[in-house]
Amino acid sequence: MSAGEPVSSASAEHYTWGGPDHCDAWHLVQTPEFSVILERMPPGAQEVRHAHQRSRQFFFVLEGELTIELGRRPWALRAGQGIEVAPTTPHRVSNRATGDVRFLVISQPPSHGDRIPAETHG
Repeated sequence: MSAGEPVSSASAEHYTWGGPDHCDAWHLVQTPEFSVILERMPPGAQEVRHAHQRSRQFFFVLEGELTIELGRRPWALRAGQGIEVAPTTPHRVSNRATGDVRFLVISQPPSHGDRIPAETHG
């Protein structure tokens, strides 16, 4: 996709993650400076606790309920709510609800390849 062209989950690069939980992700914007990913997590899915060296992220819930742990504090975000995650902040998202959750992950710079173990940062 080029800047100025419409993008959708049907036209964006799709990938899966999370092993048997099979989470879906669509890379809506992917540049060296900025990334926007649409994600879908089924009930019971969660990612590994981690941090990012440089990337600042913003998680925004479109449908369902997303639990995000920042440091060790859990936040339950519902549709229309979001939260910012500063670089080096340990975090993990999970779906503790009974239905799918769909959310945007906005990162600057992109977070792929920028992961560090959470244990090194609390």
